[in-house]
Amino acid sequence: MTEASAGRRAAVLGHPIAHSLSPVLHRAAYAALGLDSWRYDAVDVTEEQLPAFLESLTGEWAGLSLTMPLKQSVIGLLDHIEPLAEVVGAVNTVLVQAGRGRPVLTGANTDVYGIVTALGEALGPGPVASVRRTAAVLGGGATAASTLAALAQLGCTTPVVYVRSLGRIGGLMRAAHRMGVEPRYVSSDTAAHEITSADLVVSTLPPHAADPVAAQLAASASEHGAVEPHGVLLDVAYDPRPTALAAAWTRAGGVVVGGERMLLHQAAEQVRLMTGRAGPVDAMSAALAEALEQGSAHEALAPRP
Repeated sequence: MTEASAGRRAAVLGHPIAHSLSPVLHRAAYAALGLDSWRYDAVDVTEEQLPAFLESLTGEWAGLSLTMPLKQSVIGLLDHIEPLAEVVGAVNTVLVQAGRGRPVLTGANTDVYGIVTALGEALGPGPVASVRRTAAVLGGGATAASTLAALAQLGCTTPVVYVRSLGRIGGLMRAAHRMGVEPRYVSSDTAAHEITSADLVVSTLPPHAADPVAAQLAASASEHGAVEPHGVLLDVAYDPRPTALAAAWTRAGGVVVGGERMLLHQAAEQVRLMTGRAGPVDAMSAALAEALEQGSAHEALAPRP
């Protein structure tokens, strides 16, 4: 029996975690790949609980997916970090490999791959990295750091980053310096009036955090006519679906890539890293679409307060 066919475990960690769709994606991948003995769970783990959880891992584990708030706090707890994750300063994947006495933990970053691939679906085929583009990023956290790396791969090394507090972006600034990216940092108060002129816009904000920007876009359209967004918007949030920002962008005539596409592609890359087999994107995409549709139906039927 090969390692890929033997029973292995994987999980997504974060706090809170009940909302995560990672189990849907990874379980669909295991089914499509015939890995019937593999198991993937969602485990609620806080930053304080993370060291003990990692210490408890045994050889049956293949890997971990990490969401907030663990993508940066895990770094000091790992044995190795892959170069991209180290430069970005954010780990969303932990590979668990056999070692002497205890497993060896290696940190990786598949968020960058997910962002590049999701945007690529809207940009179309071709040598995208050779095209010089303007870009805007909403947010200054771990996903924003991955976004800077992704935008650099797409030919943009001077994006504008919109944040609520310019005094809390030290980590992002250091990550940008390691990447050789030179962003301009601006207060998010002006975002709605400026992002429509960018070729690529990525909102890395959590659900509903970009709603004020969406409201300002709508108000600007009402006051001054059509906003006419210039480029493609990727909103990494996918709940609700569409988000207020995505809906406002679409109404103005812009192109939107849903955050579920980034989620899909970063998960497919995680499957490859953990199992050694290419992630079955079509099967994973179908399972994700069904889960999102069911979630929308449940929300529509839920009683209103």
